[in-house]
Amino acid sequence: MNKFEALGFNNAIVKAVTELGFESPTPIQEKVIPVLLTGNTDLVALAQTGTGKTAAFGLPLTHLVDFTSRDTQAVIICPTRELCMQITRDLQSYTKYIDGANIVAVYGGASIDNQSRDIKKGAQIVVATPGRLCDMIDRRRVNFSNVRFAVLDEADEMLNMGFKEDLDTILSQTPEEKNTWLFSATMPDEVLRISKNYMEKPVEITAGTKNSGNDNIEHIYYVVQARDKYAALKRIADSNPDIFAIVFCRTRIETQEIADALIKDGYGADSLHGDLSQQQRDHVMKRYRSRSLQMLVATDVAARGIDVNDVTHVINYNLPDEIENYTHRSGRTARAGKTGTSICIINMKEVGKIRIIERIIKKKFIQGTIPTGFEACEKQLFSLVKKIHNVEVNEEAIEAYLPNIYDELKELTREDIIKRFVSTEFNRFLDYYKNAPDLNAGASRDRERSSSTPGITKLFINLGELDSLDASSMKEYISEVSGVDIATIVSIEVKSSFSFVEVKTESAEIIQGTFKNARYNNRNVRIESRGDSSGERRSSGGYEGGGNRRSFGGGERKGGYGGGNRDRGSDRGGYRGNSGSGERRGSGSGERRSYSDRSSGSSSGERKSYGDRSDRGPSTERKSYSDRERSSSKGNENSSTEKSYSKNESSGGGDRKSNFSRERRPRKQF
Repeated sequence: MNKFEALGFNNAIVKAVTELGFESPTPIQEKVIPVLLTGNTDLVALAQTGTGKTAAFGLPLTHLVDFTSRDTQAVIICPTRELCMQITRDLQSYTKYIDGANIVAVYGGASIDNQSRDIKKGAQIVVATPGRLCDMIDRRRVNFSNVRFAVLDEADEMLNMGFKEDLDTILSQTPEEKNTWLFSATMPDEVLRISKNYMEKPVEITAGTKNSGNDNIEHIYYVVQARDKYAALKRIADSNPDIFAIVFCRTRIETQEIADALIKDGYGADSLHGDLSQQQRDHVMKRYRSRSLQMLVATDVAARGIDVNDVTHVINYNLPDEIENYTHRSGRTARAGKTGTSICIINMKEVGKIRIIERIIKKKFIQGTIPTGFEACEKQLFSLVKKIHNVEVNEEAIEAYLPNIYDELKELTREDIIKRFVSTEFNRFLDYYKNAPDLNAGASRDRERSSSTPGITKLFINLGELDSLDASSMKEYISEVSGVDIATIVSIEVKSSFSFVEVKTESAEIIQGTFKNARYNNRNVRIESRGDSSGERRSSGGYEGGGNRRSFGGGERKGGYGGGNRDRGSDRGGYRGNSGSGERRGSGSGERRSYSDRSSGSSSGERKSYGDRSDRGPSTERKSYSDRERSSSKGNENSSTEKSYSKNESSGGGDRKSNFSRERRPRKQF
């Protein structure tokens, strides 16, 4: 005897759930179903995502609704389109053998007229998102006067999304004597207020500990530098060859960017977010359910209602804005009693948030170590070997080709054949992870101080994406200018206006030397070594010595980022000079002239620096943001004083000036 039959369901429902493979109810179903089958109670049920909440309210609802009537007797409200469609499909499968059952999904992104027609045909149960249902109420497309049951699924998430007013509107259209069933994964104060406002002495049922996480989920966090997050994501994916994951991001833009990058790098991935049309969302979910995708990159809202079996990993590329949402994210894995892993990729500043999440879900996180390149390659290799070992051979189809294959390979030993066959698939991983850095945060800080790989030096170059360069073209450019072999350039990380270049140490000085007078698009190029332990920052015309700071081109700065002599119209739109009196000095005294302290010629229209532009005539003085005061004597450097935030009024050799004053240097215009 099926255990669901023992709970009191009719034969049609028992037959349907038996076909679905339901054998015994989950803990939340065991507690909730007997209470709801009485048909005359309000309920608040708390259980984690993936524990069978849909069946917990769906099965009693289909048992209690009169499907011989065409009146709408039940309304189910849920936060997202995906969840709305998922609940509708589940209820339709439960009522497969019930004649006259009509269950209609109402959600945005689809034709409201078609949905209205479906309801008019006689929809006993309406499953809806709050926004679209309010729209239909305003248009008088639905009649809730005969509603006996109102179900709020994922109530906490609907309130987080700002649907409180919509819920008030919908529930106000239903009779007061109805039964209200509220299902939630967490119990914030807002959900308690709903239970007080719309329910009468509700029964509260909790499966597990309130606000806690699923016991079958392993929680792991990895600490990396922010710039290494994407590389860490790929390393985790490569270390789990059979990964079937959902990757959570905060914003729609970031979701699309990460998905596009994964696709470009050869991973089976796609994005799911609010900017997609309903047809696009359906297409993505169809591919994901069929396991055509390895990773689904999604926002919190879009992922609600994703009910996909056997999700192995949930990866939090960013921690959720609302810490409580972590429970909903992690609940996408370890569904129906299975096990799963929830991973957080964080930086050092976010470790405190992990501790907060631990207290909320009452589960301990394990700090993991990002696998090395060797470990990722090893995992991929043994996964490939396992596939070869388990592959099914179609003897009849391949038999005709075997003689020629044997003849072609007759000179190779068995060991050679195995090595070459494996290498055809495996070589790309070996090439990619050759000299792969350690991505863990501690190792990343070591890389900042000195090269973590012996024989490798990290260089900075002031060229990047804004110069229409990518990693490949940057390599070619550096190799062409310096004359070094392109193979000695190990890796390049291209940013918007600058890049980091890792080269073999023996080539580093050659590259720095040849770039001292190099120019790119009529602009000075500088390359400098990072993390010199002596405290001296060496570059092609960069800083030299202690407090004595020189311009990038040497003593007097001209053009571009230039210093003293600044004219309009230099390369890339920087300031150029008006007279030689604005020379930026680098003498042993450590004297440094700021913008407002650069004396210029006369006040007869000559353009001056930011601090003292007197080109509006002798009677008009324009002060800078820092309220700089000047003496009336023109061109006298000793008499001009400056009251600025940077306080550049130092004296004596080697005094290093405020960092803030350097930051006030105008950016180059592109």
